[in-house]
Amino acid sequence: MTAGHQARAVRLGPRSVAALVLVSATGVMAFGWPLLADSASGLAHSKDAPWLFAALLPMLLAVVMATIADNGLDAKAIAMLGVLAAAGAALRPLGAGTAGVEPMFFLMVLAGRVLGPGFGFVLGSVAMFASALLTGGVGPWMPFQMLTMGWVSMGAGLLPGAMGVPPVRAKPRARGRLRGRGELALLAAYGAVSAVLYGLIMNLQGWPYLAGMASGISFVPGDPLDQNLARYVAYCLATSLGWDLPRALVTVVLTGTLGGPVLKALRRATRRAAFDAPVSFEESRPPTAAG
Repeated sequence: MTAGHQARAVRLGPRSVAALVLVSATGVMAFGWPLLADSASGLAHSKDAPWLFAALLPMLLAVVMATIADNGLDAKAIAMLGVLAAAGAALRPLGAGTAGVEPMFFLMVLAGRVLGPGFGFVLGSVAMFASALLTGGVGPWMPFQMLTMGWVSMGAGLLPGAMGVPPVRAKPRARGRLRGRGELALLAAYGAVSAVLYGLIMNLQGWPYLAGMASGISFVPGDPLDQNLARYVAYCLATSLGWDLPRALVTVVLTGTLGGPVLKALRRATRRAAFDAPVSFEESRPPTAAG
């Protein structure tokens, strides 16, 4: 491995990218279709979510299978996935009952940054699934949470400056990579934005079937898109923003205080795992007789 190259536990090939696009497109439609539904559709996520659950999970598994078919998800990558998913699931209950205290986001962002978008998407989805089992949060909202957390961690892996290039008459860190305070600032900013967007996106999962809750913020099937969007913004300001902003603040604080050591530990573990190291076998020769 060259000095300017960063290993990836999962490398995205054509099949992996196609599977990710399919899952993401399905998720966008699942979140957004109520805004375009007809007033006579009788929509309610409480009715369609079980079917969406049954559709999304095989697609999430297809991402993993496509990745295996393309480049191989070896035992080292599976082990790291298990450890990080368990850590993320364990962090989530720490903020139970406290508005916005969700340290899980901090770890998902840093892991996605170091291990890449493919591993990040799988990690975010698996960690959210494990945390739902741990906290008893299994319900029709869970596939939406898995998909959205997968997007959060995948997006961190797509941020600029994650990988370097082989240096040409320059130090490895001087070309193509972002490290130190600049990287922490980038990750803190991304973590804050993604923490808020997570809440805004997840609101679309529950808001449509709360119709009639209040005239100014309730969803009205069949109304023009701009009117429903205005009600949606009012709903977010009145309900979830008090959780979304503290979540963003916690993510920024943890990234600024613990981000450096955690990034170093993740990169050290990645180097030692040597995900990109080719495996070669040498033919053994029988010992020759002396004399």
